[in-house]
Order: sequence, then C-alpha cells, then structure tokens
Amino acid sequence: METPCCPAYRIETERLVVRCYHPPDAALLKAAVDANLEHLRAWMPWAVDEPQPITQKVRLIRQWRSQFDLDQNYTLGIFRRDERELLGGTGLHTRVGPDAFEIGYWIAAGHQGRGYVSEAVSALIRVAFQLAKVRRVEIHCDPANARSWAVAARLGFRHEATLEARLASPDGWPRDRMIWTLLERDYPRSSALRVPIRAFDAMGGEIV
Repeated sequence: METPCCPAYRIETERLVVRCYHPPDAALLKAAVDANLEHLRAWMPWAVDEPQPITQKVRLIRQWRSQFDLDQNYTLGIFRRDERELLGGTGLHTRVGPDAFEIGYWIAAGHQGRGYVSEAVSALIRVAFQLAKVRRVEIHCDPANARSWAVAARLGFRHEATLEARLASPDGWPRDRMIWTLLERDYPRSSALRVPIRAFDAMGGEIV
C-alpha cells in the first residue's frame, strides 16, 4: 500500500473551479479568510492565527504548492467559475494512512446553503476513486457542525465512529470527532457520480 497520488491540479464542475493554489491567489485567499473570521473561528483551529499579512499568505501558498508537487498533501481552493472570488477551501489530505484520503473543507458564510461544498466534495471523491485509485475516503468533523456532517451523509458516507475528546476547539477545549467513511466498494452508489467534472493535470492536459 502506498500514499495516494492526486494527478488533478484543476477540476471544473458546473459552477466551480477546484484547483491548487498559485501565489497570485494570495489576495483572494486573504480576502475570503478576513471576511469570514468569526465564522471560521467557530470550527477551524488555524483561524485563531488570523488575520495574517499577505506576505504570509504567499508563503503559505508556496508551501501548499510544494507539497502538492511532491505528492505529500493536496490543498485546493474552491473558486467561482470565473476565478475572481475564492468561495472556500478544501483538500485531499494524506493524513489518514495509505490508500486513503481525508477530505476537509470550509466555505464562506455568505455562500452556505447553495450546495457548493457538496459539489466540490463530489468532484474530489471522483478524483480520489477514479484517478488516485484509493480504497477509502474519510470526512472528519465536530458533531456540533451539522452542516459539515450533512455533506458526508448526503454523499453516501457511513458514520463509522464518534471519538471522544479527539479534536481541539479554537479556544483549546476538547471536542469530539466524527469519522465518516466512503469505501471503494460503495462509491458506485454515491450521489457524487451525478456531478459532471473535467479534471486536468499539471500540464493542463485533460484527464477526465
């Protein structure tokens, strides 16, 4: 078993572009995070360190891109189709072991309830199983974050466990962690397959 590789640098859906970040995206990233600090701090420990100067955002994006190119971790932005606005963030993360990805995500408060997260996550599920050939995809979230686990349930993930006091809240208090899992054998029944995508490699070649 090996750490999975993500060949898709860019994914297009009906309404979104989900792609790896480039340094020129720093301004869009900063604008999206700064405008949603209260919203993000409720769930994202990294938001405690915000706001950050744009120079730090450039360094962060360079780090993400380096990890992407080296097949270490795959952090992606959720952009509007014209790519003039960053709607949120997501990723195929390698921290759950070989032959598996964890999908994480956040969306700007003003764009909640429009199905953007489900659309983006559906695209990543298809890339994970069809291109990266993983055997398992997981979503981890706080049980109190109903919007987050509703995405997992909607896309056919199974609630595998709730682990007590396994997450740290932004203010340092322990929180429970829900684990939702979609196995390769169950993927053909996932509603993620209803979302048409186009995926492109590092050279811009279409691979789906």
